Amino acid sequence: MKGWTASDIPDQTGRTAVVTGANSGIGYITARELARHGAQVVLACRSEARGAEAAERIRAQAPGADVRVAPLDLADLKSVRAFAAEHKGDRLDLLINNAGVMALPYRRTADGFEMQFGVNHLGHFALTGLLLPKLLEAGPGARVVSVSSFMHMLGTVDPRDLNMERKYGRWTAYARSKTANLLFVHELSRRLRASDTPLTAAAAHPGYASTNIATTAPKMEGRRGTQRFMEIGNRFFAQSPDNGALPTLYAATAPDVHQDDFFGPSFGMWRGTPTRSARAKWTRDDKAGRGLWAASERLTGVRYDALAG
Repeated sequence: MKGWTASDIPDQTGRTAVVTGANSGIGYITARELARHGAQVVLACRSEARGAEAAERIRAQAPGADVRVAPLDLADLKSVRAFAAEHKGDRLDLLINNAGVMALPYRRTADGFEMQFGVNHLGHFALTGLLLPKLLEAGPGARVVSVSSFMHMLGTVDPRDLNMERKYGRWTAYARSKTANLLFVHELSRRLRASDTPLTAAAAHPGYASTNIATTAPKMEGRRGTQRFMEIGNRFFAQSPDNGALPTLYAATAPDVHQDDFFGPSFGMWRGTPTRSARAKWTRDDKAGRGLWAASERLTGVRYDALAG
């Protein structure tokens, strides 16, 4: 995979992809490149207006791109269920669980979950489970790719306090949600192998990429100094969103991707072309994976009955 770029993406003609959070950042680049290489892409966005603007930009940058917008709010399980119901008749080869929030002040989702855990993990857990029948129908070549972060190394999931009600730390909550992403992929991969199912579950992270995820929380809270600090980091130290999207695109399209693979930038987990990435040992803990899975089924009400437990 040395030197792999978006130009190496295989032809995606005939494939359909759903990309969450596709109106900006890594998600936008991922959707654009998949569409540029022939895929029909559904931009699953919380804001339909921003999604429509993104679709127009993609069509301008990739003439002939087949993209459409569908509303999806991962902070509301009712919205997740509505999205899945709306697309139950569509083909689905590729699900990119990309959308996320980072380092927010304490707040809850519509269903009462801590926001970062609820959006980054539970929303995607429910979405994947509800769309699983369509992914299984697609047969060999179908994939689920979850976007984590190198910051998962800063936090394990505490099963006794998933909503961080005892003591909330915004960065700890973010790290735990990103660990949850990797535990989800690990347990999903185990279940897919046990069921002998030709669906691949992999994960990726963008390293340090210049996107608006880092500036959203300080901007929302009026912390102008922090916002400015993040903007300076994005400008002078981060890699471009185009490069940050490459590990996700590799996990989604490259031929040598296997169950539970994790891809990130090649240079110090920070920037560079895609490579298999280091990950914390607790993200491959079978007991933790099963425990989080059981809790996620209970909290979301979504079960993966098609797969062996």
